[in-house]
Amino acid sequence: MAFQGSEDVEEQIEEPEDTLRVSPAEEMPVDGPPAAEEQDPEPLLLPWDRFSSWLHCICVVGFDLELGQAVEVIYPHHSKLTEKEKTSICYLSFPDSNSGCLGDTQFCFRFRQAAGRKSSLGCFLDHFDRDAPVCLKRDQGYYYGYVYFRQVRDKSLKRGYFQKSLVLISKLPYVTFFHSLLKLIAPEYFEKQEPCLEAACNDIDRWPTPCPGKILTLPIMGVVMKLRIPTCYDKPGTSQLVQSAPSDSLVSIILPTVHEVDLFRCFHPVFFHIQMLWELVLLGEALVVMAPSPAESSDTVLALVSCISPLRYCSDFRPYFTIHDSEFKEYTTRTQAPPSVILGVTNPFFAKTLQHWPHIIRIGDMKQAGEMAKQMKVKKLKNLKTLDSKPGVYTAYKPFLNKDEDIIKQLQKGVQQKRPSAAQNAILRRYFLELTQSFIIPLERYVASLMPLQKSISPWKSPPQLRPFNQEEFMKTLEKAGPQLTSRLKGDWIGLY
Repeated sequence: MAFQGSEDVEEQIEEPEDTLRVSPAEEMPVDGPPAAEEQDPEPLLLPWDRFSSWLHCICVVGFDLELGQAVEVIYPHHSKLTEKEKTSICYLSFPDSNSGCLGDTQFCFRFRQAAGRKSSLGCFLDHFDRDAPVCLKRDQGYYYGYVYFRQVRDKSLKRGYFQKSLVLISKLPYVTFFHSLLKLIAPEYFEKQEPCLEAACNDIDRWPTPCPGKILTLPIMGVVMKLRIPTCYDKPGTSQLVQSAPSDSLVSIILPTVHEVDLFRCFHPVFFHIQMLWELVLLGEALVVMAPSPAESSDTVLALVSCISPLRYCSDFRPYFTIHDSEFKEYTTRTQAPPSVILGVTNPFFAKTLQHWPHIIRIGDMKQAGEMAKQMKVKKLKNLKTLDSKPGVYTAYKPFLNKDEDIIKQLQKGVQQKRPSAAQNAILRRYFLELTQSFIIPLERYVASLMPLQKSISPWKSPPQLRPFNQEEFMKTLEKAGPQLTSRLKGDWIGLY
């Protein structure tokens, strides 16, 4: 299943504990862990340690007529990237030649970390990960790349275009935060070049470390950002909004969230199928999103991954994937079934290469439409052969749960009444959260019944064993204590398990 994917052993051992922590079945105090635990490791920090707790490095990727894309600058200069990592960054930092992105474009990608790389800050960073929700923990085997790409006409250049990307490389999945940061740094960089990067990196190295639960004030290039990273003790579905205080006269940007994408805007093109898409993500099915630009492909993939929150999506996902990717052959081979992965692509070549994939989402231009797209029916895969196939969901999958007409009517009404997108977004996020919780509570309840009783735990006895998970026994519990207790949705819940 998607949330039991191929993480390393250490991740698997930690995961259930965290999943239980964020469960609504047993609410945690909002004020977090006991005060005694909050010992600040800050005095031990060396130069660049604070920077490294946020970012691995900043890269500038330019277009060279003879070499193609090339990494021109890595900052700070001591940051290390292997040749393979540099190649991945080069190809993923530029929109595919078919997506005509004139002007400025922002998007995100994710790529595999080179084998054998060890973080010198491992223990120190684990301290901050401990209180983060599972979906916001550092990505062990992967890096995220947050891109600000500029393409403008320039007759003085041989190609006739200026093409350059500023890329932040990080282990942290804080999409909204890093895109906001790029909006501040990138335009300045394109104007003032490298001294500006040096100033930005020095600012970041003076920031407090990314500690969940604390309100952080982050000065960057004469501007101040204020944000709060969620903790695993927050009640699911609530975001503790950072309020502006009277002392905030210098704060320019208050971020309501560090990581959440605009769900409603992303799902708008395939709006009638949100429940089926939730099932496909939960089950770890192979999904490909074909979009007109990297911005739309990466936003949609990140929206899909976050729709099973507070569960962590543990299979692989690539918000933007190209034919130059080192995993291209592995993911497009027809000799075996497609792997459990969600790919975001823009090159029309993929319409042919991934024809054998079971579930394909095609999205057109993602402008906030005044009316709903006419896209009621799920389309057959054989209709995808042509490159100009219409937007929609192409699959033979039959959902286990009955369609929820209420949520569709509610959101449609919101479009007609011009309800603010933040409100539409909150309705959709709440809907997904309730679905996921209805699915996970019976599992949590059953796993809790396998735990040893407190009276059997004693320092003078060997540790008691956990009773083994028995599928038949669990299925029997669903008759009386299944999702019907928390969800009004009918359908084959047992089949879904």
